[in-house]
Order: sequence, then structure tokens, then C-alpha cells
Amino acid sequence: MFPLSGWGLGCLRLCLLRVWAGEATGRWACGTCQSRLYGSGGSQPEVSRSDPVRGTLKEWALLVSPFGRLRARLPCHLTVRPLDPLTYPDGDRVLVTVSGVEGGARALAGLQVNYDEAQKEVTIVADVIDHQASVEVNAPLKFDLNIQSSGSGCVKVQNIECDNCKIETEQGTSILQSVKSQKLHVQTTGGKVICLGTVYGNIDIHASDKSTVTVDKLQGSSVNISTEDGLLKVKYLYTESSFLSSAAGDITLGSVHGNITLRSKMGNITVDSSSGCLNALAQQGAIDVYVSQLGKVELKVPKGSILVKVPSSLQAYLQLSGKEIDVNSDVHVEEMNEAHRDDGVIITGFLNQTSKHEKWIKADAPKGTVRFRSQSWFQSLKLQD
Repeated sequence: MFPLSGWGLGCLRLCLLRVWAGEATGRWACGTCQSRLYGSGGSQPEVSRSDPVRGTLKEWALLVSPFGRLRARLPCHLTVRPLDPLTYPDGDRVLVTVSGVEGGARALAGLQVNYDEAQKEVTIVADVIDHQASVEVNAPLKFDLNIQSSGSGCVKVQNIECDNCKIETEQGTSILQSVKSQKLHVQTTGGKVICLGTVYGNIDIHASDKSTVTVDKLQGSSVNISTEDGLLKVKYLYTESSFLSSAAGDITLGSVHGNITLRSKMGNITVDSSSGCLNALAQQGAIDVYVSQLGKVELKVPKGSILVKVPSSLQAYLQLSGKEIDVNSDVHVEEMNEAHRDDGVIITGFLNQTSKHEKWIKADAPKGTVRFRSQSWFQSLKLQD
């Protein structure tokens, strides 16, 4: 394990806030994450007199195959971006730049940068490096990535396309912005995972301890995301099949499409808009779901409550069971049947249809309350605000 750098968690929070605000488009937002972007033409950010002066410590320009891969093992911050297509139209270079404070070059002795032509692999490896250094790589647009960052080292990958992308961090943050990959695997044992823009591909994200996962938009055939104690938040999810789980953190989703499976042991599950099939289980939390377009929806909370909201025109067969059932008066259920059993109640019926085989909503809260409401999507958004 590498020691934590002196920039501290406060600077990390500032860095992430600036990234979310879009102020870090061309470079890392805090001094130790800062790296120069080729062809940007921008000037260096202002540095106060009390801060150490940062600059380029060492550079490499490697002639490579445009369809190779990068393997990096570093205890510092790493940024990967595509080459400037105007400057390098053949996409046959990997440019590596190490930045740091003045006098830090002597701490780069352990850094190795090599290219294996037979394997078509660029390697950037260091066991020990100046803790204030940062590495920037400009690679061909379609380049596979295999990155391991130790200690508090952060990883940022931006606008890269590849068949395989694998990122592993310890305490550092992983930021993926507009990445396309056939297989994308991200794992952290204590850092954050942030996806900006749209991330495409078959996606696997695993975050342990109190790590959080926050996503703008994911699109792919298969998505698998898990957290332990941290929040799992996705704004947009377009997928054929997804499995999202958390041990103790909340799962908060915006607009989701496809076959979605959600599992939480101690957290709450919230879905702003579901279009497709949804299966959600919260062992000790609550479930709050707006069903905009229906496939098959099954919600279960053994020790909590459920709130289901639907548009008035939705067609569905209903089966609501719980200690208490609260159906809003605006909801018109045809052929409604109410049965009392085992210290609970079960209500069945139809919304705008007469067949229970095609589309249905089942909600089960044996020790809690199931609430069913009719409201528009705009009303749902307003209530969320």
C-alpha cells in the first residue's frame, strides 16, 4: 500500500465537484491531478505562490500499432485520452507525459515505459514514484486498457473506444467519460466510481467498503453494478439485462429501460421511471417506483413498505399484498377482489385490461404498507424535486 499524498480528502472533494461542474474538461481540477492535454493550446492554471510549481518532468513518444493495448500499474494519478486526429491521422503513437513539482524528476527513477511490438502492448509501470506526480497518456482512439492504481491514485479515461477496458483502484476515484467498450470492468476497494456522458458496452462495476457509484448514462446489452455501504445512483439506464445490488447503500435510479433486477439488503430502492420488466427486492428498506411503461413488475419488501405510482392509462393486472393496502381513490380497479389472510390483505384486479397474463404488477410487503397511486410522469418528477 502506498502512503496517502498530502493533498488530502478535501482536495479530492474539490476535484470531484469541479469535474461534475464541467470545469475539468481538459485537465484534472486539482494540482496533483493536473496533466497537460496535447493540442489543447491552453495555458497552465494559476498557482498561488505558496503552492509548488508544477510542470512536465518527462515525456515519451512511442510508435505503436493503432489497435494495441495499454497496461499500467501506478501509485499515482493517471489520465488516458485519445490522440489528436489532426496531428496524428494514422493513430500510431502513444504519448506519455509525467507532470509534477519542480525537482520531482529524481523520484521517477522507478518508472518504466516500454512498448512490446510483438504483443502490441504499451506498459507503464512503477512501484514507487513521487506522490505528487501525475501521468497522462494520449493513445490511439481504439486501444484496450488494463489499469491498476494503488493507494490514492485516481484514474480518468475519456473518449476511448476499445474491446476490453479494465480499471482497478484502491482509494482513488475512477472517472469514465464517454467510453465505448465491448467489455468494461471497474473495481474499487475504497474509491468512487463516476461515469460522465454516455458509457457504452457490457459493463461490470464493483465497489466495496463505502465506495459510491454515480452514473450519467449507461447503454449496453448487460450491466452489472454492486456496492456495499455506498450509494448506487444512475440517471439513465438503457439495457437488455441489468443487475444492480447494494448491501447497505441506497439504490437510486432515474429513467431505466429493459429487464432490470434490483437487490438491496438494508438500503432503499427508488426508481423515477421504469419502462420494461422490473424485479426489485429490498430486505429491510423501502421501495418507491414509478412505472411508466409496463412489462412485468415484481416488488417485494419483507420488512418495509412499497409505493407504486402509475399513469392513469397504464394497462396492468394488479396483485397487492401487505399488512395494509392503500389504493388512491383516483385509481379505478376493475374486478377488484379483497381477501384477508395471515394478518394481512391481498387485493387483485385490473387496470384498463381484462387479462392478467401479459402485463402485471405484483407488490408484496408482508409487514408494511403497499400504497398505489395514479399520477403523471411530470407529477412524479415534481414530487421527486
